Formats: sequence, structure tokens, C-alpha cells
Amino acid sequence: MTGDGRRSARSRTKPSSDVNEDDDAFNKAKPISKLRRVKTKDHGTALRILNADLKIILGFGIVAALIIFFLVNHLISIAEEARRPRVVTPFPAPRIMDLPQFQGEHKESLYWGTYRPHVYFGIRARTPLSLVAGLMWLGVKDGRYFIRHICQDSDDLSTYGWTSHNGRDFGHQVLVDQDMTLATSFLKYKEDDSGYGGDWAVRINVQNQGWNEEMQKNVHLFFYLAEEDGNALSLGGDILDIHENSLLASGSRTDIGEWQLHLKSKADLEVHYSGLRTPHIHNLSDLVQENLASQLIRFNRLQLPDIYQSSSNILVFQISGRIPLETDIVFVSGAGENSRVEERISNLAGVSLTNQLNKKQREFDVKFESCFQLADKLDSNSIHVGKAAIGNMLGGIGYFYGQSKISIPKNSNVKSHDDFLLYWPAELYTAVPSRPFFPRGFLWDEGFHQLLIWRWDLHISLDIVGHWLDLINIDGWIPREQILGAEALSKVPAEFVLQHSSNGNPPTLFLVLRDLVNGIKKNKFTASESSEIISFLQQAFVRLEAWFQWFNTTQLGKDVGSYYWHGRDNLTIRELNPKTLSSGLDDYPRASHPTEDERHLDLRCWMLLAADCMNSVAELIWKENKPGKDYASTSNLLSDFDTLNQMHFDHASGAYFDFGNHTEKVRLSWKENMIGNNYVNRELVREVLERPELKLVPHVGYVSLFPFMTRIIPSESWILEKQLDLISNRSILWTNYGLRSLAKTSSMYMKRNTEHDAPYWRGPIWMNMNYMILSSLRHYSLENGPYRDKARAIYEELRDNLIRNVVKNYHQTGFLWEQYDQKQGKGKGARVFTGWTSLVLLIMAEAYNEM
Repeated sequence: MTGDGRRSARSRTKPSSDVNEDDDAFNKAKPISKLRRVKTKDHGTALRILNADLKIILGFGIVAALIIFFLVNHLISIAEEARRPRVVTPFPAPRIMDLPQFQGEHKESLYWGTYRPHVYFGIRARTPLSLVAGLMWLGVKDGRYFIRHICQDSDDLSTYGWTSHNGRDFGHQVLVDQDMTLATSFLKYKEDDSGYGGDWAVRINVQNQGWNEEMQKNVHLFFYLAEEDGNALSLGGDILDIHENSLLASGSRTDIGEWQLHLKSKADLEVHYSGLRTPHIHNLSDLVQENLASQLIRFNRLQLPDIYQSSSNILVFQISGRIPLETDIVFVSGAGENSRVEERISNLAGVSLTNQLNKKQREFDVKFESCFQLADKLDSNSIHVGKAAIGNMLGGIGYFYGQSKISIPKNSNVKSHDDFLLYWPAELYTAVPSRPFFPRGFLWDEGFHQLLIWRWDLHISLDIVGHWLDLINIDGWIPREQILGAEALSKVPAEFVLQHSSNGNPPTLFLVLRDLVNGIKKNKFTASESSEIISFLQQAFVRLEAWFQWFNTTQLGKDVGSYYWHGRDNLTIRELNPKTLSSGLDDYPRASHPTEDERHLDLRCWMLLAADCMNSVAELIWKENKPGKDYASTSNLLSDFDTLNQMHFDHASGAYFDFGNHTEKVRLSWKENMIGNNYVNRELVREVLERPELKLVPHVGYVSLFPFMTRIIPSESWILEKQLDLISNRSILWTNYGLRSLAKTSSMYMKRNTEHDAPYWRGPIWMNMNYMILSSLRHYSLENGPYRDKARAIYEELRDNLIRNVVKNYHQTGFLWEQYDQKQGKGKGARVFTGWTSLVLLIMAEAYNEM
């Protein structure tokens, strides 16, 4: 027995015989935490006993200290929570994304993806600090070289976008830059030896479409890896000869283990590199351009310098070769010993990669037809656009992590050194409206996006909606625009960064939730899918209640059953009609003078959707034990036809309107202001020519049709015929390309709102509203009533017009557009707007939302 063992054994025996009995009694009487008095000639024994006692005392002391430490920290945490402003306090409920259905295989299957929609081609993982990959190339314009990397209109690409993408492990994209066509293909594959999330490969194919000699000589591609956590990357070698050794870079991460990046190609390629050390990557294009410019000035060489900075967390590889060119880049995870790295690389390059990409393309085509069934309805040109619509929607899904900047609420006691508060750190997995213009999450857009996505991949759709609902704060508010992380922030003008907690956004997520509930009732899902939807709704219900309650309190109007969008500027002197950004319809004309007396028709109808959906969800998941709130009563109140007509219907025009403090006699006039002694500044300012009064706001447009869209109007009512007349009247809303957002008869039709704000929702054609109107036209065409044939005829002609115009524009321009001109049907606004304009695919498939 060792000394320690003896000491332990001895401490459990009676005292030694040479210890005095009085002393022994004294020892027994003292608590164990006290030092025992020892009387002995054996000083070694005494020291051992003393040490044992000290260890006991120290042990108790450490435990006590730890308990005190944790208690103090807990109290500090409670105090900080109490001091934290409510607007940046998370909702106190279990996160939806913690549900078992979003863990395990599901989570791993979505780990890697093309989740960087703002760049022409980018890959990252769904984790806050990811290993990030991307592609750049040198384009030529007017005899000068430019880096292509971030999606932007100024690059003048003829077209770019995903022709197919399944949202998970495959995508194919075509980009046309002057006379050069790049095709990028993405493939993800999981083997037994792979690390978490599996392996992936990128194929880059470059072809020449013209006779530009400069382009025929060489193409310069730049593929990069960057570690967001700042860890150093290892270079494959000082001199990169891919025919001798295909390894470009390697490293290790706790999530995926050891990894390697390889370049495989039969082409005669020249590879150079640059290793950079920088805390952020949103300005990587500039860094590469500076490197190239320096080399060109110093050595007259258009190549990276083959320099690796100490502890570089970014590696950029320049791949140069003659067109035509094809190269494969392979990433393998879990690349430790005995992991068959060479075999796995071979499976993701060359002929093997070709075969797998072809197989994935066939699977995409088969699934596309299974989901949307267009083969017998439309021609090949239309089907091609339909595939681009779903491909770009799924290929545009991004992953973001960061903290939203929230404006400090008015009349609050919150103190801050800045003019904003930071939301808690959060992640968001979401589709985006437009890769070059709006490559981030927008709340009301997302509901429309999910109408398409749930039909393609239910699990991705639930994942996205869950991420959005996890952003809800303790008051039930969700920031309407999500600008998370440095890359997202770099694309947003400063004046649009702050989110205002008094402002909402149409609760369109209820559109997809209603579809899912109706799908369960009609047995459209498998038993497993239905179970997952119900589990999701059970976890989400308390958050949905808070969201509904936020609207039902903060946006409530003065009259029972009335609502109005908060956030309009009642002091503006530069806007013809103060914008209503929170409604999503921005400059759509409302009451000329914003007050609390306003009644906004569209918000009332959104609240009907929300109440009706909440009631359906409650019935589905709670069955007999319904929650305390009676959503059915709210739904009945808001769908009451007589009350709606009393509050919003104008008998003279047969149209529904907003109500508020309004005058039509408002205009913008030039005003001259003297600045200093020598400079006169001219600006357009708002001029009111008569006193406003409370009345209906007489502007026919999309807002007027919300009662029609939400199907409040009975199928036998004469008012339904009036709505059909408004829709089909060429002098009001009808065009050969879709329905105008605002009637030609409106005093605000195509009027600028400020000197710098062109008309936005004052005439042009928008796909999301046309989709909802078509949906209701289809509904009324199937309902018994005197107007069903009229509704059917209008439905068929409007559907044909929308499809024909979008398809024509796509083949002429190479893009889906944000909006379409009401006069000639040409695409307007943001191009590569593959958000709700992709609803054209559901119009093709005649797949509409149900009430």
C-alpha cells in the first residue's frame, strides 16, 4: 500500500496508543473542520495528519467559494436581465430550432451550402464562425480589368442565376460576362469517412461566346477560403503545381475535423496564391484587387505574389488558363489517417463528378415535374423559366449571424452611448428577395417565399420559419429587416440599418402556416410530415400568440376592429404622401395627414388572416383543450361583411378604401432657399392647399382589393361584381401584363413622392399581389354564385398575361424582375429579383393559397 493509501486507511482507524486520552477526547469534541491537536514524538505522523486536515478545510472552502461564485453570477445575471431593455430581450420560451426534428441528420444535411447569396458564388456552413469559400474572376470592360465577386448591377453581366438548385446538395448556375460564360456547379456528398456535414465539390466551366481576342487568351479565376474565427490556414506548398500535388490548403476545425482543399483539372493551369490576415472578409474584393495592382505596377505581371502572411486566415488561389477551361475544386472533411482521402477526392472530380452532377440534374427535373406538373400545361420556354424561379429561390437561401441594430424606443428610460441598442446575437436561415439589392432577410417577403419553398421541401421551409419565429422579442415583435453580420451590413445604406420596434410588417408567415394546416386536414402530407408540422406548431404556438398580440395591441385603431400601420411621418415637408414602410407597400397613397384616426384596410385584412390561422392552429394542436384566447371571435369580427362595409366601403365607386385625415389637394412645389451670400438651393417641398378632413381615402389599387383577396365578400353579393369590374377595367387596374398597383384614375398615379423617390407602388405591376388576386379569382370561379363565369374568364386572361410577360422578359433580359412596367410590360426595379416574383411558378402550376 502506498503512503497515500496508508494515510487514507489510517484516518479511518482509532488514535494511536501514544496519543494522550485527554487529547483524544478533545479531538472528538472538535468539528472535523477544526485542526486536531496532536501530541507525538513522530513529527512525520503529525505533519501527515495536519496535511489531511488542511485538505479537508481547503476542499470545503473551494466548494463554498464555487457556490458563492455561481450564486453571485446568477444574481448578476438576474440583475442584468432586469436592466436589459425589453426591446432587446428574447421571448422567454423554448426555441423552435431546439426541436428534435431540427437536430441530428436534418441539421447535418444542411450544414454546408451556397448560403452566401450576395456573392456570385459562395459556400459557407450554418454556424456563426464558418470556414467560408467563394469565387472571383477578372472581367474586362472598356479595356480595363475588374474583379467580379459581389453581385452588383454595375458589373453589367448579361445574365446570372441558378438554372437549377435543390436547396440541399446540388445546384447549377450560369453567368454571362461580356463574351465569357461561366458555369458553376455545386455538389455535396457524405461518405462514412467524411467529417460532420460531408464533403463538397465545385466545378467551374468557362467558355467563350465571342471573338474578343483578350478573352480568348486567358481567364483568371480566384477561389478563396477564409476562416471567420481567425484561425490560420495551411498552404499546400510554397509552389503550387497541381499536376504534382493537387493539395491547395488544409486545416482543422472542431466541428468537421481535419480538412483538405484540392484542385483537379486536365487543363494547363497556372496557380498562384496570396495568404492574408484580416479580421473580416466583406472587403476581400478590394484586398485582391490591391494585390494584383501592386504586382502589375512592380513586375508587370497580372498575378498574385505567392506570399503567405504569418497566420493567414484567408487563402486566395489564382487559377489562370486558356479558354475553354474546366476545373474541379474538392473539399474533404474528416481527412485524418485511414480516411480514404484520395479515393474520396477521385469520387468528387473528373468523370465521377460529371456522372453525379448529371444524376442530380435528372433528379431535379423529375422532382420539378412531380411538384408542379407543368408538362401538359405549358411550353418548354415557360417551364425553363419555372425551373429558374425555384432554382434561384433555393439557391438564394442564406445563413446569417449577428446582432440587429434597434432604434431606442421613444419615451423610454433606456440609456445608451449610441443611438441604438443591439439585439441579442442570433442566427437566421432564410431566403432573400434579391441577391444584388436585398441579400438579407425581409419579414413580409419571407411569407411569400415559403408558399413556394414548402411545396418543394417541407423541412427546409419549417426550418426557415422556425428561425424567423425565434427572433421574436419578449413583447412579441420581430424586426422586419434582418441585417446580421458585417457582410450583410456592408450592403445596406446607413439610413435603413436601424429597426424601429413600433413598426410592424405584414404577418405573411401566416400564409404558409395556413397552407400547412389545410394540408394536414386534406391529407396532403405523410403521417411523418404531419407529425413534424404539429410538433412545430405546438412549440411555435406561444410565440405566434405573442406576435398576434403585439399587432392586436400596438397597431390597434380607435374603433373596434380597426388597425393602422405605425411609423408614418406626420411632420414631413418633403413627401407628397408620407410613406407607410411598415405596410410593405411603401409609397402607396394613404391619408395625406397621418393621425391615430386612420383605419388601414390592408392591415385589417392581414389581422383577419392571422386570427383565422391562429384559430385553425389551436383547433389542430389542442383539439379539446383550447387556449384561453378566443381567436374565432376576432376572426368573426374582422370577417363581418356589414362592419367591413360600414368602415371601408364607398358606394359611389363600388370600391374599398382606407379611412383617415385626408385632402387630395397636396402637391410638391419648388422652393428656393438662400444659403450664405452666393448660393441658392432649390428643393421640392410639400404644399397643402386645403384643410384635411376625416373621410375615406379615394385611391383604387391593391389595398382596395384586400377584402377580395381575403374572400370576405360573399359570392352572391353585388359588391363582388363591382370588384371584378375594377379589376378588369383598362382605365383602372387592367393591363395586358398584369394588374397595376394603383389605378390610372388616382391623383397619385405614377407621381414621385419626393424629388428623389420615383413611383414604386403607384402603378407598376407586382407579382405577389397579382398572385393573391389570382388566387381569389380562382376561388370565386369555383364558388356557386352569379359571377363565377365572369371570375373564371378574368382569371384565365390575367394568368395568361402574367405568365407570358414574365417569360418574355426572362428570355429577353435573362432575369426575373422586382416589378413590371404597366405600359409596356418591361422589367423594372431590381433585376435578379428572385423572391416573390418566383411566385410565377405557382401561377403556372395553379397552386394557390386556401382560406
